[in-house]
Amino acid sequence: MIEVRVLSSDDWPLWRELRLAALAEAPTAFGARLADWQGEGDREDRWRRRLEIPGSHNVIAVLDGALAGMVSGIPGGDADTVELISMWVSPQARRRGVARRLIQEVERWAVLRRATTLRLCVTPGNDEADALYRSHGFKDTGELGDLLDDGESREVVMTKPLDGSGG
Repeated sequence: MIEVRVLSSDDWPLWRELRLAALAEAPTAFGARLADWQGEGDREDRWRRRLEIPGSHNVIAVLDGALAGMVSGIPGGDADTVELISMWVSPQARRRGVARRLIQEVERWAVLRRATTLRLCVTPGNDEADALYRSHGFKDTGELGDLLDDGESREVVMTKPLDGSGG
């Protein structure tokens, strides 16, 4: 059974555990690096601030009692857009519906905010993520995303129109 939990900043230890696991397991899938969140970067106040992004919706998934995945929705560049960020599902929980539930939760929240577009960025070559997002109705916009660490590649920007059904 998949349980979806919306987090507050008091839940920072859960977010921390998942985020560090995500950055270790999929180091090229995110704009941040594991080293950025370890050592001096691994502070309670910083984790709390991450969960306190104004207007954010931070969610984790628990599968059969174990932490299984995470995602956030944040306000986009305009009032009609919400961004899906920090999406990750543990390898043990993949292909068990966790990603679908996380995406649906952000979509539900975005619709409640009256957003009409859900936007995300994916690293080029992350074929599994690309296929997942396409299967949920996201399309490549052709827009240039953020520059990656290699100094040449850019994130792929994908969007999905929201129809008000919540996914």
